[in-house]
Amino acid sequence: MINRLKVRLKTKEGKNRILELIRFGINGGISFFVDYVILYILTKYAGIYYLVSSCISFSISMVVNYVICFVWVFRGEKNKGARTTTIFVATSAMGLGMNQVLMWSMVRLIGFHFMLAKLFSANIIWFWNYFTKRRAVYSLPPGADPPAEKH
Repeated sequence: MINRLKVRLKTKEGKNRILELIRFGINGGISFFVDYVILYILTKYAGIYYLVSSCISFSISMVVNYVICFVWVFRGEKNKGARTTTIFVATSAMGLGMNQVLMWSMVRLIGFHFMLAKLFSANIIWFWNYFTKRRAVYSLPPGADPPAEKH
């Protein structure tokens, strides 16, 4: 299995996948920064309950993530219309639900500060986002592999 992975990474498709993953990581960093800063400002300075602030900040960062994904991350693909957008938004909404459950659990049950809980939550959701967003962009059925990036 490791040898197959090594061979695949040496191909153009493998290299493109790595570059795509790096771009998605950078996008995630930008989106996380937006999310984290807005969460902090809304909770600390506007006095909004952390779960409400988290929902607002996550939603704003989702829009940032959406734009960057189509402009830069998955740049070989175009938005394929309502179906792609619907899948993208639906998977983001699921990510928001996971974020809220994780935030609540870590703050209420474990006792983490809400900003520390956000760090853990964001890392877990990053993986969810990559695989679901990639599938949404390429509009693939479950189990199918997205094509190599076009140049």
